[in-house]
Amino acid sequence: MPRIELSSGPIDYQDTGGEGPVLVFGHGLPMNETQWRKVVPLLGGYRCVLPTLPLGGHRQPMNRDADLSQRGVARLLGEFIEGLGLGQVTLVLNDWGGGQFLVSEGQYRQIARLVLVACEAFDNFPPGPAKAMAQVCRVPGGVWLLTRLMRVPAFRHSRGGYGGMSLRGVPDEIMDDWFAPATRSRAIRRDFAKFATGAPGRKTLLAWSERLRDFDRPVLVVWATEDRLMPREHGPRLAELYPQGRLIEIADSSTLIPEDQPERLVQVLTDFLVQTGAEPVRHDS
Repeated sequence: MPRIELSSGPIDYQDTGGEGPVLVFGHGLPMNETQWRKVVPLLGGYRCVLPTLPLGGHRQPMNRDADLSQRGVARLLGEFIEGLGLGQVTLVLNDWGGGQFLVSEGQYRQIARLVLVACEAFDNFPPGPAKAMAQVCRVPGGVWLLTRLMRVPAFRHSRGGYGGMSLRGVPDEIMDDWFAPATRSRAIRRDFAKFATGAPGRKTLLAWSERLRDFDRPVLVVWATEDRLMPREHGPRLAELYPQGRLIEIADSSTLIPEDQPERLVQVLTDFLVQTGAEPVRHDS
């Protein structure tokens, strides 16, 4: 897997290559690029770039002094896009919503459009059920305990936790891969704890949200109708916040729409891309 060295440490990534418009995908805690494994193969004609962000599922630890707060990881994502020389990109987020902070930080020069798929927003950082996990991560040894609990099927598949993120159920081998780095590495657990406890208070989050009104570029908000983590009212609220926002709701899905409804997600994503000037590159056979 390719890797780029950034100011806070190494970032692994996948890159499908090609000449098509660039789509950059963000993932959740402690996930990795496999969150999009059902979606990317359906996006022929686009160049898909999938960084493994330091949200706890990353395979190489970051520098000890790395800023892995919500703001810090957002800035790192911006540095990644610039470092690879990707030019104008479409940023696609699911679950983790912190990539929006590139806008609130005024660092969105290379973001041509946003696609927000059932993600954190407003003061929902972290989402309701994950707030308890964040508290556990504040305790010494808390992340280690969490990785052990995730081996217990009843805990792993609890509808009040990771089991509630997908109506279909995330395969065990995928979840094993997500938690493996923190299970084996103390340094990864350190990074995990930094991010999990790195959200600012409610007042600050809402103030940052107001800055999103400055992003006068196309935004597609895709919300799940049966989501336990992301309030349903946040979908239309986000779409109204952005000057060029539009909303599509997808039924029969929870937070991980790429898991539950990948084909439908690709359909609404590609429609949006074409409508906003990002046509796929097709080669005649």
